[in-house]
Amino acid sequence: MSKPDFEQFLNDSLNQPKQDIGPDKNLWPGIERAIAHPTEQQAEQSRFTWNKLAAVAACCVAALLSVQLFVAQTEPNTMIAMSDYFTKQKQGLLVQYQNQPALTDNWQQQLKELEEAESAIKQALENEPENPALLQMLSQVYQQQLDLINKVHAPKWQTI
Repeated sequence: MSKPDFEQFLNDSLNQPKQDIGPDKNLWPGIERAIAHPTEQQAEQSRFTWNKLAAVAACCVAALLSVQLFVAQTEPNTMIAMSDYFTKQKQGLLVQYQNQPALTDNWQQQLKELEEAESAIKQALENEPENPALLQMLSQVYQQQLDLINKVHAPKWQTI
């Protein structure tokens, strides 16, 4: 089709009264039947979809339960975690200050007394591992140990 022929065709199509373009056959009875009575394939596909969803849901529930059981069994004891943390800090301070002279001679005796208090609190925590008062006392004893090491080796009045 050349350009003038196409323009003529376009003008003729636009100027003609609107024509209803419909299908060659009457399709409505077939569409109504398909909506009213779904085929066996559609019903089976629907069942298959629900079976897949049920399987996915069951797997998710099983995974969540197993994670919950695993986490509950391996949850670290608060006392052990706290003890490990403060032991690492104390060892780090002792290594840091090993070449510096201490201001007092009896600081190691004081540290030993704090360690005895620590062991007494740990024994009490064996009976009640999640007792908040005992955990607080243990935390304070650990903090006193760290403060003692810091004050003996690097007192505040020496720093600016």
